[in-house]
Amino acid sequence: ETTAKLLKKARFANYNAIRVWGGGYYPSDWFYDLCDEMGLMVWQDFMFACAVYELTPAFEANIRQEFIENVKRISHHASLGLWCGNNEMEQFVFEKNSWLTKASEVRDYFLMFERIIPEIVHTYDPQAFYWPASPSSGGCLDEPNDPNRGDVHYWAVWHGNRPFSEYRKYFFRYASEFGFQAFPSLKTIETFTDDPADYNAFSYICEKHQRQYSANGKIMDYMQQTYKYPSDFDTFIYASQLLQADAIRYGVEHFRRNRGRCMGAIYWQLNDCWPVASWASIDYFGRWKALHYYARRFFAPRMVTAKVEETKLRLWVHNDSCTALDGTVEAELRDTAYGLLARVAVPVQVSPLSVQELDTVDFAQKLEGRGQDTVFVAYRLCEKNCTGAYASVLFCRPKQMELPRPSYTVRVENRGEAFDIYVKSNCYAHQVELETDLTDRPFSDNYFPLCTPQGVCVALEKNSVEPEVTVEQLRESLRVRSVADTY
Repeated sequence: ETTAKLLKKARFANYNAIRVWGGGYYPSDWFYDLCDEMGLMVWQDFMFACAVYELTPAFEANIRQEFIENVKRISHHASLGLWCGNNEMEQFVFEKNSWLTKASEVRDYFLMFERIIPEIVHTYDPQAFYWPASPSSGGCLDEPNDPNRGDVHYWAVWHGNRPFSEYRKYFFRYASEFGFQAFPSLKTIETFTDDPADYNAFSYICEKHQRQYSANGKIMDYMQQTYKYPSDFDTFIYASQLLQADAIRYGVEHFRRNRGRCMGAIYWQLNDCWPVASWASIDYFGRWKALHYYARRFFAPRMVTAKVEETKLRLWVHNDSCTALDGTVEAELRDTAYGLLARVAVPVQVSPLSVQELDTVDFAQKLEGRGQDTVFVAYRLCEKNCTGAYASVLFCRPKQMELPRPSYTVRVENRGEAFDIYVKSNCYAHQVELETDLTDRPFSDNYFPLCTPQGVCVALEKNSVEPEVTVEQLRESLRVRSVADTY
């Protein structure tokens, strides 16, 4: 039941593929049945990851039977996208990782992943695609993490402490693993803490519930680059989740702008196996981090992305659907008091399965004599009968913005099977979070900017809360905050 919910959440966030990592286990038949039904392609690792193995006769006999049984069991599923030999082991062997202690381990690697497994896949699933490792350029220890071939695991952002902008230096063919950490919600942290004194990233209990040694300090380092120091632990959690979402969005949007060269992005990771600070976008209890809401937007088949370069705005329209896109891209330069400084509307026609960059817009004249820390660009894609929500892009980092403290107005209305929640503010609000103690179920959208006086409307399904919950009770339970409320 838990896994079924996870797959539904993945589908809701516009995933079209999911990777079963080699450090786990082969899922049961129902997993692939669900992926068949949901249209989720499965990247299926064989169960080897981050280790070396000695191929004794007994071990070879054991794994041969394991491969045969699982290939025969899974191969008929429409959702099976590819078989992959292992996670990161070719890279370890290529780099002569310290885990390798003798030459025979290199020989055994080749026997396992470039002879035994491909022979079995060819025999029992001859139409399937087999990839020897992840990352790989095709095998034979031929530069397995080469950005120009095969797939790449890219960790310079996060493990390498490089800034988000580093993503834009690379044009990978397929980014099959990259990630960034965030803390889970305070509700989740409350399940493993005994005392509010533990509500500190560097407390003993929080450090023990961290998937990587020293990662909390890493989060703080990236946070000081992007946001002002949070005023308390709860706002620290919120800021850490925005940071994670910003990082992955930054990478995915760049990869998608280079469609044709980069043809896939699978971020690490979807879910946790225990309540912990980690790279997951959904925590152990199924609560969404900001990243999962962002994923719904940056994985949308039809969307517009933007970036600014000094006073210039660049826009791309993405159409990963199989039908032509005919619409209009709207972009508005506004100040933080919602004052409209400039507006452009560009008709677009984008072929199926393609991306189109629009003409650059230069706001230099409109910005003359005005601080770039007081303005933003709101942009959206409008199609017939489908007006997209506004996104925003800043000319500086959020910590450098002169963000006024918003005053929020929230209205809740009863609509059939859902509650409609209307959120407005008296000024620009950067990445608004909605929360309620009445449910852990997600809103239709969250962590969004308020770019215009009209605000936004999000929905909450009524089956998310107890049947007796009224419009008034839901409205009173809602908490709203944005980046300006964090310091």
